[in-house]
Amino acid sequence: LVGFWPPDNLQGTKKLIYDCYAVLSFMFLQGVYLLAQIADLIVIWGDLPLMTATSFILFTNLAQAVKFINLAVKNKMIRRIVNDCDQVLGNVQTEEAKRIVRRCDKDTTVQLVAFFSLTLFTITGFATSAERGHLPLRAWYPYDTSKSPTYELTFVHQVYALFVSAFLNVAKDTMVTTLIAQCHCQLKLIGLSLRTLGKDLEVDKSHLLSPKQGELIRSRLHKCAMQHQRALDVAQQLQLCFSEPTFAQFNVSRIIICVSAFQLVSATNNMVRLVSMGTYLVNMCFQVFLYCYNGNQLSEESSDISVAAYFSPWHTMSPSIRRELIIIMVRSKRIARITAGGFTTLSLASFMAIIKASYSLFTLLKQVNDGD
Repeated sequence: LVGFWPPDNLQGTKKLIYDCYAVLSFMFLQGVYLLAQIADLIVIWGDLPLMTATSFILFTNLAQAVKFINLAVKNKMIRRIVNDCDQVLGNVQTEEAKRIVRRCDKDTTVQLVAFFSLTLFTITGFATSAERGHLPLRAWYPYDTSKSPTYELTFVHQVYALFVSAFLNVAKDTMVTTLIAQCHCQLKLIGLSLRTLGKDLEVDKSHLLSPKQGELIRSRLHKCAMQHQRALDVAQQLQLCFSEPTFAQFNVSRIIICVSAFQLVSATNNMVRLVSMGTYLVNMCFQVFLYCYNGNQLSEESSDISVAAYFSPWHTMSPSIRRELIIIMVRSKRIARITAGGFTTLSLASFMAIIKASYSLFTLLKQVNDGD
């Protein structure tokens, strides 16, 4: 609806019109507001409380602009990842595998609802906390925003852009984290397949599989190897698509969390504004947590493949099949990881590092302000 995810069947003139609409939509939702906030930052430069009041939303919008551009440039690759994940997870056969997929779907839905609820609560607070004659958020405009009707028009634009941009941000972030979750769901399904390689096969008194059973196991093992490689390919494509925007988001998040905390402790007696700043701070932390949590789950499921292979009935297999199983175990030692720009692995340790860095920046900012 806002121009950032074109339908598959658009071609020629319709595609051109849609692209023009996307540019106009971006300028209305992001471009105008970015320019107004950058101009305001220049005007108030040197006043630390006012600079932080402008920059906490400015940096959020800058990170979102990077993600918008990435979505437009890598749209085809992202669509392929989405279709590939849908195909794999939609074709599971056993009841246990379906339970794993349903659990993944439930977890990502809970994450989406939590992120959406925090965002809705925060932006509603921002929109309703503005005092009479003031705009919800700081920005500089080349006209007098205190007079009617420019005040009302600017107010409506800020609130509309704030709501739509915030929910688009939720959609983009949860799309990335859900794709990562679906990737580690694929790895969990592979682990299930390895553990149940011989579930429906009975061995004789020699405790070894018959030649016919061995060929069936070999066929299943080859299928697991292909599925494993397919999941690793998806992880690599996710790295190519989202590594740089995630790196930008993490660096910006350090600043956002810092200035949000500074604004929170510097807040006036406007209780609605105070609560909104508190939920905004929690929201920004939760945004980073979603990336790090799902990235951490991906790495853990990738490393668990070798453990799952060990729990297969390897002792009943022929030496040649055992060697093939060992190859899979060795291959799984190269753990699938998503990194932010090739520097920081998405993990819970990275999340804590970002929080600690933000706190250090907050302490420094507080000392500078107290010194002034």
